[in-house]
Amino acid sequence: MSADAGLYGPDSVTWRVHADPSMALAGLRALFFQAVHPLAMAGVAQHSDFREDPWGRLFRTAEYVGTTTYGTTQEARRAGAKVRGIHRRLKGVEPETGTPYRVDDPELLRWVHCVEVESFLTTALRCGLRVSEADRDRYYAEQSYGATLVGLDQADVPASVAEMAQYFEDVRPQLRVTAEARRAATFVLWPPMPALVQIGTPARPAWVALASAAFAMLPRWARRLYRLPGLPTTDAAATVAGLAFRSGVLVVPERLRQGPALRDARARVGRA
Repeated sequence: MSADAGLYGPDSVTWRVHADPSMALAGLRALFFQAVHPLAMAGVAQHSDFREDPWGRLFRTAEYVGTTTYGTTQEARRAGAKVRGIHRRLKGVEPETGTPYRVDDPELLRWVHCVEVESFLTTALRCGLRVSEADRDRYYAEQSYGATLVGLDQADVPASVAEMAQYFEDVRPQLRVTAEARRAATFVLWPPMPALVQIGTPARPAWVALASAAFAMLPRWARRLYRLPGLPTTDAAATVAGLAFRSGVLVVPERLRQGPALRDARARVGRA
């Protein structure tokens, strides 16, 4: 009996993209990007503990991506069911317009999905990962299947580069940066750190450089929505920073930079 390779398997584009060191930058880019949708930002602000436990939220998100990418089919479906159960209970009102929302609204779920997977692929490309045009379409097609885990209909999710570009073109009139989104962006750029860490280590400048590079990798129109002065906003600067970051991480031996989910999956399917 063959091993369960999960939703995608070792020959998928998803495994290759999600194993790339650029995922650290991509996750931050996705946070900045997600926040330009007022209802999505309201959901995060009203139902998330990202201010009280920012590192915990990042790790939980990374764990979900790792499980759904590299876990068994049952583990991926269980993770998706847990997320759906949480989303069903959450609703609220966007404070600036008084617009009600439900977190499990398919339009909001689609936005979060598209922002996430577009960030993963775009950041990997900007950082130097070589992915053919055919494989870029294949990645989005694979991820359209993964979107069913959170309750989306696969047919309603962009499944190619062209479909993803059209989605963002269609949704742009709904997007703006609220006061809450601007506060969240500032928080991500300058999160709380213990005094000893700030004084005794280079953690603060290193984090600001990483987060600023992630912000600069947003589409130009999304960066302009924020109107945040003093940040790198040119595409060239973002690309140089991404290439340098990825090159630096690739120096680390693969066995040390692999996450536990990837290591377990490779062992399970016999791919050293």
